[in-house]
Amino acid sequence: MEFESGKLPYKDHGLPESLLDIALNCGVHLEHACGGNNACTTCHVVVKQGEENLSEMQEDEMDRLDTAADLTLHSRLGCQCVVKGDVVVEIPAWNRNYISEGGASILGDAIPPPKKPQSSGTAEPTRA
Repeated sequence: MEFESGKLPYKDHGLPESLLDIALNCGVHLEHACGGNNACTTCHVVVKQGEENLSEMQEDEMDRLDTAADLTLHSRLGCQCVVKGDVVVEIPAWNRNYISEGGASILGDAIPPPKKPQSSGTAEPTRA
């Protein structure tokens, strides 16, 4: 996904133009149980490329990441890392699977539920 810096409406979750903010603006669900306030690790992502194009990790993010599941040397919190160029990240399987299986955010209507895949147009028979 692409965006023009300074033109993205801030979604009030995470830092402005953070991975979380960009994801929400582009319709990509990234769980963030704390509302993007660096109080949990549910927006944990693994940076695959472009780490140099993210803001420098601050000490409070480092401390919080110490509690993250599947922590790697390339882990970041989506709510804290501000994008300054091209970046490729992966959402860890435990979070991605939760959402794709219909898991809901604890923030209720603040985050729309994931969209279900469209059917092929063939209706399922009704069973009585």
